[in-house]
Amino acid sequence: MSNLHAGIAGRQATLLAATGASRTAFTQSLDHLIELGLMERNPGYDHPLRPEFRLTQQGIAAAAIANKIQTLSAGEGQDLLRKSWTLPVLTSLHVPCHFNDIKRNLHTITDRALSQSLKSMESRSWVARSVDETARPPRSIYSAINTGAVLSSVTAPEIRFS
Repeated sequence: MSNLHAGIAGRQATLLAATGASRTAFTQSLDHLIELGLMERNPGYDHPLRPEFRLTQQGIAAAAIANKIQTLSAGEGQDLLRKSWTLPVLTSLHVPCHFNDIKRNLHTITDRALSQSLKSMESRSWVARSVDETARPPRSIYSAINTGAVLSSVTAPEIRFS
């Protein structure tokens, strides 16, 4: 979506080359975006072997956010951003949170997935973990920092999880 927002042509081969994704992952992602109503096949371009896609009205807004995220993290954390829970967790960290608060925001995340996501972002200095010693028992507090804080400030006002 970010690539379409940046002006890359909507043909499947061009988008596939721009993303660097495998053909299977690309097709699954594209099907999911179409199902969500963010993209559609271009009805004016009817070549069956070389499909072309375009953003829907809802997709244009989402693509602008995706482009901001990609621009802010240019090169530094693209592999981390491709992990499934990185952006949802960062979005939850627009204010410092306890582990269970993050889990409550992201209903479908497992304890293990959240823990691994927080550890991987902590190792990149996107998230800082501190301990609230005044609480009994002491509890960890997670905060978005550096690139994580910038990404969180971009996504938090735009994205809501239900």
